[in-house]
Amino acid sequence: MKENKYDDPRFFENYSRMPRSVGGLEAAGEWNELRTMLPDLAGKRLLDLGCGYGWHCRYAREQGARSAVGVDLSEKMLERAREMTDDPAISYVRSGIEDFDFATDAFDVVMSSLALHYVADFGEICRGVHACLSPGGTFVFTVEHPTFTALEAQDWHYGPAGEKLHWPLDRYHEEGPRLARFLGHDVVKYHRTVAGYLNPLLEAGFRIGKLSELKPTADMLERHPDWAEEVRRPMFLLVAATKV
Repeated sequence: MKENKYDDPRFFENYSRMPRSVGGLEAAGEWNELRTMLPDLAGKRLLDLGCGYGWHCRYAREQGARSAVGVDLSEKMLERAREMTDDPAISYVRSGIEDFDFATDAFDVVMSSLALHYVADFGEICRGVHACLSPGGTFVFTVEHPTFTALEAQDWHYGPAGEKLHWPLDRYHEEGPRLARFLGHDVVKYHRTVAGYLNPLLEAGFRIGKLSELKPTADMLERHPDWAEEVRRPMFLLVAATKV
């Protein structure tokens, strides 16, 4: 199911107020960890699936990437990305991730940040990414952690005084769509187990290089105090894989 909430004016307005929308990569709590999982980008051809404002494309070029292509279904996202980009080596394509033309050997690095939990068939994406990567190419992505997506509520269990008692986990092995509430709107996300992410990668021909469940460090908490509760349960899963 392809859903494009980001072109809804009210949803996009709410998204535009998020810290990562205003402050860019440094305002995204997971960025420092994600950055360490990327290969040397000098001379590489990068593809960003679900590129949003194009932050990663511009970062790649700052690191010496030969070119960068950002793909997103939202015209509003791409309009903002183009406004923020002045670089002929960066291009933006409007497409659903599932519909993108994964041409053979077209890229050296493919990345995706918090977009693939919106895709119904993750295995299909893995096969497409594998096909479009050069030999030894890298696929790095982040998704909402399966403990976060298992239940539609995506919320804590609260005590009588409103205190956060624990994070409920149920229906973990029941993969499939979840109707979650995000930025005041109902949004369809796809829950997968950790195995549901790793096995399709292996079956497509990738070797897993690194996993992270993003346990906040003292430095991260100093920069992002609102992440204190992330010590209690993982919110993100980060994966780096190599084409073999």
